[in-house]
Amino acid sequence: MLKYLRILLLPLSLIYGLVVYLRNQLYNLGVFRSTKFDLPVIVVGNLVVGGSGKSPATEYLINLFRDRKIAVLSRGYGRKTKGFIRAGAADTALTIGDEPLQFYHKFPQITVAVCEDRVKGIRKLQSDHDLILLDDAFQHRSLKPGFSILLFDFNQLNKTQFLLPAGNLREAFSSYRRADLLMITKVPSETTAAELKRATDKFDAEHAVFCSSIVYQQPVSLYDSEEFPLSALKDKTIFLLTGIANPAPLLTYLKQLGSTIVHHDYSDHYLYKFSDLQRLRDAFHAHSGKEKIILTTEKDAQRLFDVTIKELLLNLPVFYLPIRMEVGQGKQSIFDQKLLTYVSDITRDRHLYQSKN
Repeated sequence: MLKYLRILLLPLSLIYGLVVYLRNQLYNLGVFRSTKFDLPVIVVGNLVVGGSGKSPATEYLINLFRDRKIAVLSRGYGRKTKGFIRAGAADTALTIGDEPLQFYHKFPQITVAVCEDRVKGIRKLQSDHDLILLDDAFQHRSLKPGFSILLFDFNQLNKTQFLLPAGNLREAFSSYRRADLLMITKVPSETTAAELKRATDKFDAEHAVFCSSIVYQQPVSLYDSEEFPLSALKDKTIFLLTGIANPAPLLTYLKQLGSTIVHHDYSDHYLYKFSDLQRLRDAFHAHSGKEKIILTTEKDAQRLFDVTIKELLLNLPVFYLPIRMEVGQGKQSIFDQKLLTYVSDITRDRHLYQSKN
C-alpha cells in the first residue's frame, strides 16, 4: 500500500524538489539574502525529516566547548508557543519543545533558547555568548553559518530515498555539498570495513566524512535521578515507551541484552495523553512477571514531567536511558580539531576587529 501511495505522490515530490532547488539557487546567487555573524555559529542538521542523531551531536559539541559561554538555539519543534523564548525553570516541553528542554535540564551552565527565526534568535543571544550552536537549521538559508555539520543515519544511507511528500528528504541528496563536515551516525558495532566504505563512497572524496555510534549510558530514575547499571536490564521485562523517529537501534540493543520488550510506540515528538500513560500503567500491573521496569528515552522523559502524568507514574519503576555520540575509526581527535580550529580562528578575528574599533 505504501509503495503505491509513494508512486501517486511522486509528481508532488517533483514540484516540491523544483521549488526547493530554485530557492537554493536564489540564495546561492545572492538574490535572497543570508545573514552572517561575526561570532562562531555551528549548525547541526540533516537532510531528512526525522531523527539522524542531532541531539547527541549537539550534546557532544556542548561538552567539547564546555569552557565557553554557549547558547543552543532550536526551533522548538512541537511547542505550543511562538517567538523567542530563553528557557527557564518554569518551561516544559509544551513551551519550548522536548529537545531544548533536555538540553536545559542536562546542561544548566549553558543558555538554551528557541525561535523559529534563527537570525532573530542569534541577534538576541550574541551580546552575552561567544559560541552559538544551532540544532536543526541546515535548511534555514536566511542564516549563513560559520560551520555546518550534516548528519546521515547509517541505516538509511543504502536505501532509496525520495523527496517530500513521497519520501522524507527535505532537499536533494546532493545538497550535502553545502556542509563543512559530514557525519554518518548510528553505525552498528558489527559493521564491516566494506560496509563503511560503501556508505562513505556516496559522498565526494573532497568532503570530510566521519562515522559515529550510539553509546548507551546507565538508566536513570525519572523522578529521583537514581542510576543503576546497564547490566541490570538483562533478562528483565521492559515496558518500553518511545515517541521518537526511529526506535529500531534501541530495540536491537535491548534485545541483545536478553530483555523481553513490551513496546508502547508513538510518533516522533508525540505529546503523551493521560490515557496513554494510564494504558501503560495498567499493562505493567497486569503483567505477571516480577522483574519488570518501564523504560523510555531521555527525549521522551521531557514529556513526562506534567503534574498529572507524574502522579500517575510516581510509584512505578520508570527510568530513561541517556545516550552519547562516540566518533569512531580513531578519528575523534581530527573531528574535534576541525571544530576547535574553526571556533578559535573566528574568536581571534573577532577580538582583533573589536580592538581596532
